[in-house]
Amino acid sequence: MDQIVRDSIQYGTTRICFELMFEDRKTLNIRVNPNGSVFLKAPNASTLDSVREKVRKRAAWILRQKRYFESFGTPTVKRQYISGESHLYLGRQYMLRVKEGSINAVHYQNNIIEIECRHKKDAGVLLRTWYHQRADIKFKEYAQSIIERFSAYGVKPQSLAVKNMDKRWGYCTADGRISLNSRLICAPRCCIEYVITHEMCHLVHRNHNKDFYALLSKEMPHWEKWKNKLERIMI
Repeated sequence: MDQIVRDSIQYGTTRICFELMFEDRKTLNIRVNPNGSVFLKAPNASTLDSVREKVRKRAAWILRQKRYFESFGTPTVKRQYISGESHLYLGRQYMLRVKEGSINAVHYQNNIIEIECRHKKDAGVLLRTWYHQRADIKFKEYAQSIIERFSAYGVKPQSLAVKNMDKRWGYCTADGRISLNSRLICAPRCCIEYVITHEMCHLVHRNHNKDFYALLSKEMPHWEKWKNKLERIMI
């Protein structure tokens, strides 16, 4: 399991905290999440001091990104999974309706996601399980045409799995196994297709180099639009 390093730098009167992961790559990647957290991926050969120096050089940009996300307001409070809450599914807002019944089941229709459960305290588990099941179905559906396109490059994923992840939208292993974050089921289809396309590009180019981004832009010309939308809505 990848080890996460937590560190910070001082930039003027502001302290910028960040989480850092070292991995097999050539360049440093800095991501500012919608909740204001900062996550970095650095080459294995990097030193912590060199990473700190690069963060200082990008500090003004990091703070601009933080202010941008702050302009959208306070992040959603912790879910209680009670009737009246708003939940996303494939980019649409649905109102949650929770009712006690003789079975455990989740249904959606129009603008309502209804959870029927024997015990209301189980509503959260039931909804998350339903999300995971829907993700397994929809991600494979969306991936089919993308996988067919990438056959032109002589590649095909060994497997496509749905996993619960905190820090990544997806990843591709060295032997070609692609995993996607189950929470992506809340995002619009184009955002999901962006992540799938991104990981498929790793079957051709392992690292985030210029060839990787050239291929990503060829296969999905407006990928930055969907990446930015994904980062705005998925807190």
